[in-house]
Amino acid sequence: MTFPRELPAPLVVDIAERLEAGGADELWVIEDCFFTTGVSLAATALAGTSRLVVGIGIMPAVARTAPMTAMEIATLCALAPGRLIAGIGHGVQEWMDQMGVRPASPVTALTEVITAVRALLRGERLTTDGDYVRLTDVALEYPPHPVPPVLAGVRGPKSLAAAGRCADGLVLAELSGPTAVRAAVATAAPAGPFSAAAFSVMSIADDRAEARRNVAPLVVDLVGAPPPGLRAAPFFDDLAALVARDGADGVVAAPDDWWVELGAIGTLDDAVAHISAMEAAGVSSLSFFPAPVADVALAQVDQFVGDVLPATR
Repeated sequence: MTFPRELPAPLVVDIAERLEAGGADELWVIEDCFFTTGVSLAATALAGTSRLVVGIGIMPAVARTAPMTAMEIATLCALAPGRLIAGIGHGVQEWMDQMGVRPASPVTALTEVITAVRALLRGERLTTDGDYVRLTDVALEYPPHPVPPVLAGVRGPKSLAAAGRCADGLVLAELSGPTAVRAAVATAAPAGPFSAAAFSVMSIADDRAEARRNVAPLVVDLVGAPPPGLRAAPFFDDLAALVARDGADGVVAAPDDWWVELGAIGTLDDAVAHISAMEAAGVSSLSFFPAPVADVALAQVDQFVGDVLPATR
């Protein structure tokens, strides 16, 4: 499951404990300006659990210097060896502008940062003079063991190609269905081992239409400004026409195979079909967003560990 940015930070303890007790593998925490930081949430979740893997999605590359990012990751790994996945991305450029750190070339900045962070985590000593990363004789005193994966949270083709060259894998935003996952990994074209983590949407009810109705407004909003993952859906043009004609009601009545691409939405069987399709597309980490309201989110976490996990194992 994913910890939405809108939830109060202390709730991460309860959610992490429920997920671990229920047998879930991972919790992903969100770092978005100007809500909560992923590092603090990750430290808290790791401290309160003994097995759960925590992913950070994502740390903006230029919000910290590369050595500070590496130090944050290494410290978390020292607290919980083998239980961290680090995500680094561009961050929303308007937010970077607000903070006065917007790079002229986000792709170059991301490449230099991830390259330096991964080298430092491997215990290397760096002297480098890049456009955005300039280091003199820098090495971590306590490089982590094992070295955690560093994934790139990116979307566009140039960024995906850069991720294939410099990162251990991808973090893909919600509504990136199986088709979008395959396309993103193909664009990244990695030369070696490469993983794909994806966020997804979950809405499960005995009544399929009810579950879809809960998500339809989100789909309508995103069709108006489609992220690359949604635009990659093979039916996107038809979906856009359906939204233009019938709005949310049209989305609810969309064909079943469309919903397999959109998320774990519908009955429990529909959720399992989405999970299976994402796994077949090569996703190694699949994390679901609960509602950004505390009591609803907790109920969905319980539903996830009580119903969804047993149905997939």
